[in-house]
Amino acid sequence: MFELDFDLIIFHFIQLSIAFLLSLPIALNRELNDHGAGLRTFPLVTIASCAFMLVGMNVYEGSDAEARVMYGIITGMGFIGGGAIFKNEKGVNGTATAAGLWNTGAIGISVAYSRYEIAIVLSLIGYLIFQFCALVKKKDSVS
Repeated sequence: MFELDFDLIIFHFIQLSIAFLLSLPIALNRELNDHGAGLRTFPLVTIASCAFMLVGMNVYEGSDAEARVMYGIITGMGFIGGGAIFKNEKGVNGTATAAGLWNTGAIGISVAYSRYEIAIVLSLIGYLIFQFCALVKKKDSVS
């Protein structure tokens, strides 16, 4: 008979909620500064990365296959990030957004492994980079 483990459901809900919350500072920054990916994309990337890793950890329990799940997530982040990069006559745009998406994927994986200290630092540094490095970044001159 099929049984639900409510303790495991609550644990996973908490993990996914933490991942979601840690992605919000970066997502809000990108949304408020109108940089394409924002309040929907960044949290979805973070919770999906966390969820894939949680499933991999539960199904493969420390085997090499668990590492392959992580490699797949990392590769997938590169693919999603590649879609955020646009080249035009003025140069290349979206590389910071792509790197931010990769960062939030790492937040999700860190939370899945209960490495909250890493996830918090990634969230904080990602937010600070987006918030304050834009102030010193050289703006393109319009010709």
